[in-house]
Amino acid sequence: MADAVVYLYAVTDAAAPEQNVNTGVDGAPVRRLVVGGLAAVVSSVDAVRFSEESLRRSLEDLQWLEVTARAHHAVVDAAAEAGPVAPVRLATVYLDDERVRGLLTDRAAAFAGALDRVRGRVEWGVKGFAVPSDAPVEPEPGSGAGPGASYLARRLAERNRATRGQEAAFAAAEAAHRDLAAAAPASRRYPPQDPRLTGRREEMVLNAAYLADATSAAALRQVVERHAAGPVRLELTGPWAPYSFATLEEP
Repeated sequence: MADAVVYLYAVTDAAAPEQNVNTGVDGAPVRRLVVGGLAAVVSSVDAVRFSEESLRRSLEDLQWLEVTARAHHAVVDAAAEAGPVAPVRLATVYLDDERVRGLLTDRAAAFAGALDRVRGRVEWGVKGFAVPSDAPVEPEPGSGAGPGASYLARRLAERNRATRGQEAAFAAAEAAHRDLAAAAPASRRYPPQDPRLTGRREEMVLNAAYLADATSAAALRQVVERHAAGPVRLELTGPWAPYSFATLEEP
């Protein structure tokens, strides 16, 4: 087995300036492999630590995953500052430089198309959270007046209010997404994240990414501000490298 394999971060224009980051995953130096008009941003990494078996175990190690993801994204972000970038999945590894050059040759048209789609554009994320109602709960009309009946009536009122609030939040999120998508050249929605991942008590009702240039980015901010007072709280994040719009499904 060779001592090293090639870790691939992204593909960019060969004419783009060198990225301003020197090391990537596992502390390995970052370099470029150029074929025609494309350049692959890569590092040579230890063949044992990045073997298929080792990666299978490492991807279940949250600490390793966090450190590696940060290093991976730092390289991609640096490349994105220099020009259009088509990121690839975390922990994409090839046996040697020639395999990567073959990738650039075989999929040149696909990579060129991906770079053209995001040229001059970045990705913005929008997450929407349901705003809890602070209106007092009015008990539902009931036939009994005892403590038990009052308790059940209040619980029913709380459940009905929560249902109405959830419906209003989802409707507001749909309306916001329509406005945001109309303002951006491209958009992509993802499933809402679990509260255990967001660290928020509020329910996530919108999780989406939008591709934008300078003009459409300003329009996205206006949409977020316009929906600020409704039953959903929108949070705009970015700009990021265009992961949602340039990554090839099978690099």
